[in-house]
Amino acid sequence: MALANAAAAAGNSVVLWGRDAERMAALEATRLSDKLPGAPLSGRVFPTADLCALARCGAILVATPAQATREAAGRLAAIPGSAPLVTCAKGIERGSHAFMTEVLRQAVPGRAVAILSGPSFAADVAAGLPTAVTLACADEALARSLCRLMHGPNLRLYHSTDVRGVEIGGAAKNVLAIACGVAAGRGLGASAVAALIARGFAELRRFGDAFGARSQTLMGLSGLGDLVLTCSSAQSRNFAFGLALGKGGSVEAAKSGGLAEGAFTALALTEMARARGVDMPIAHCVEALIEGSLDVAGAVGALLGRPQRGEE
Repeated sequence: MALANAAAAAGNSVVLWGRDAERMAALEATRLSDKLPGAPLSGRVFPTADLCALARCGAILVATPAQATREAAGRLAAIPGSAPLVTCAKGIERGSHAFMTEVLRQAVPGRAVAILSGPSFAADVAAGLPTAVTLACADEALARSLCRLMHGPNLRLYHSTDVRGVEIGGAAKNVLAIACGVAAGRGLGASAVAALIARGFAELRRFGDAFGARSQTLMGLSGLGDLVLTCSSAQSRNFAFGLALGKGGSVEAAKSGGLAEGAFTALALTEMARARGVDMPIAHCVEALIEGSLDVAGAVGALLGRPQRGEE
């Protein structure tokens, strides 16, 4: 809904598809949703539960959760046309270890795919607050075209061809944000959170290097920018998830606070890191916390008790 409003502000007519017919009808009638209080849907946005309405679109933003992207893409495969698919999910598929553009490419072969990512809370985007993000596509001309399509008075887009780098930044920062939330919930202080952000970014960069990401991408909006935002505010569902764990809540109770993509991505991220020999101690502790093999005190002890080494 936030991206629909942003696309409308850029001068586009926007079809907003959702599979819940009752909810979409209510959204069409009221232009309001409890998901984005205080941010009514633009008059240029047309909610519908009719999937066929997407056939007339020039581009399709796939804004489903990461673990639901393959199922959503399967539905899109039945739609005629050649509109590019732009994933807006930040995660890695569990089991397959597929990045989101790979999921789209596998489920809807023959379509151009891209990814939109960066430091952006939905409430800020929907409210028209200034936001800057990155759109990456292997086809640079298409990336530029999609950026022009979405660029509006309050949303600035930067184009890139480093699809993998943008995907890694968005997926890894969610896992690291959980760690920062845990530290905040445990009352470990701002210094500990700052250390986790800095050392977490070192982990993100090592992982990115192993998968061919460009360093400038990881230093940019979709990497460092998104990491700083997500690791420093309870408005982030991943940070809020970690906050609940740090305060002594169970994993199941923490999940009730809303979808935290990092809770699902952690295992895939660490499995991929192990396979490539990438050292990611913070991400591993998050995975262990979620999987129940480590408690918060144990995680803190494990990180502080690591052998001394030079900073890199």
